[in-house]
Amino acid sequence: MSEERRLDVLRAIVQDYVSTREPVGSRVLVERHALGVSPATIRNDMAALEEHGLIVQPHTSAGRVPTDKGYRVFVDQIGAIKPLSAAEKRAIQVLLDDAVDLDDVVERTVRLLAQLTHQVAVVQYPSLRRSTLRHLELVPLSPQRLLVVIITDTGRVEQRTIETAAEIDAGVTAELRARLNVICAGRRLQTISQELAALPAQFAPAHRPLVEAVSAQLTDTLRLDAEERIVMAGTANLARADLDFSHTISPVLEALEEQVVLLKLFSEMEEDAVAVRIGAENHHEALAEASIVASVYGGEEASDGVARLGVLGPTRMDYPGTMAAVRAVARYLSRILAG
Repeated sequence: MSEERRLDVLRAIVQDYVSTREPVGSRVLVERHALGVSPATIRNDMAALEEHGLIVQPHTSAGRVPTDKGYRVFVDQIGAIKPLSAAEKRAIQVLLDDAVDLDDVVERTVRLLAQLTHQVAVVQYPSLRRSTLRHLELVPLSPQRLLVVIITDTGRVEQRTIETAAEIDAGVTAELRARLNVICAGRRLQTISQELAALPAQFAPAHRPLVEAVSAQLTDTLRLDAEERIVMAGTANLARADLDFSHTISPVLEALEEQVVLLKLFSEMEEDAVAVRIGAENHHEALAEASIVASVYGGEEASDGVARLGVLGPTRMDYPGTMAAVRAVARYLSRILAG
């Protein structure tokens, strides 16, 4: 029972500290929370929590604040994620339903997530490697230039131009387009490399250079995943949270500007409905006082997702509310892309 009560005390400390930014003392806990025990018992519980490294006493205060370990225990103890209110759900629907294309969807999503959580929102574009191909188009631009258009099930469109030494044959282009769509349609791009490699042998020797060029361009596009692109919104929210960082937010802002850093952090996170990395768990010095709450989107199951979205903010974060918003937006975005 004492273990359960200590978790209640930890939960109360986290909630109070997140809402007030003030270290939390035993007297405040007694006044604000119906913990059902004496102040002396709460003080003993706080001492035990401190001994386990879950809370710490700042030098200037008699109160306690949660540590990264304390936030982790708090997050892990969150049972069911509370759903968003009806008004918040309507706001998501109204904003995202009017989007006209993938770029618009991503831009609206990142702005919405920043507004809902008051944190920095990050949305990764659907990964080509994990997307399913809907259609592939070959468009002659001139006698020796061909445009390759890749259209995925998520609405992502990639275009590549190929220059050829010989004049492009319209009949060969039509046959190649048909064969590519038979190979690719409805499949994840990362699964078709063998078929692409075997394709040139199915054409007459004179036409193989064009087929090889198209196959190589598709293979390179998948390998580079040019897109590993992300968009952000709400960096002003981070500036308003300046007091939550012991030194300066400059390193955090610099890390945000390095998209490679964020993409690496995203790729390392668990493919859960909602994953949380707290402080030092981010394995990046500039983000040692920041937390990331993220989710995959674009698939029926988390393991089927095509990309991630999430928010980044100080470790003093409303975790339940942020987790609920991230999950709700990811689910709605998945429905839009599936539709």
